[in-house]
Amino acid sequence: MALIAIIDDDPDIIEASSLVLKSKGYEVVTASNPDDGFKIVTENNPDLIILDVMMDEPDDGFFLAQKFKRNNITTPILMYTSVSKTIGFEFGSGDMVPVEDFVEKPISPDQLIEKVKNLLK
Repeated sequence: MALIAIIDDDPDIIEASSLVLKSKGYEVVTASNPDDGFKIVTENNPDLIILDVMMDEPDDGFFLAQKFKRNNITTPILMYTSVSKTIGFEFGSGDMVPVEDFVEKPISPDQLIEKVKNLLK
């Protein structure tokens, strides 16, 4: 089954997302900061990346997504965000952020699996 990399500084989000994905047969690798996240992606070549927007810095996820693209990493990215709730900004297709989809945290298990399946097609 597919390998999914989760990069988020919130251990509860990592644990919950990992449990949901593993229960559906996915393999999971995790990192809690951008540097380790870049490392696990380059070393493991996952089929999908789940990436948090805000980690050490409010825009770490955006910069990491751009770094992946600059390094010719074409793995689809699902970005977890709570930014739109915080600042009232809505993300969507056509934005200048190189990710395939955004989802607002918290995400339900059913919604997570649906998003993952769609991005892995």
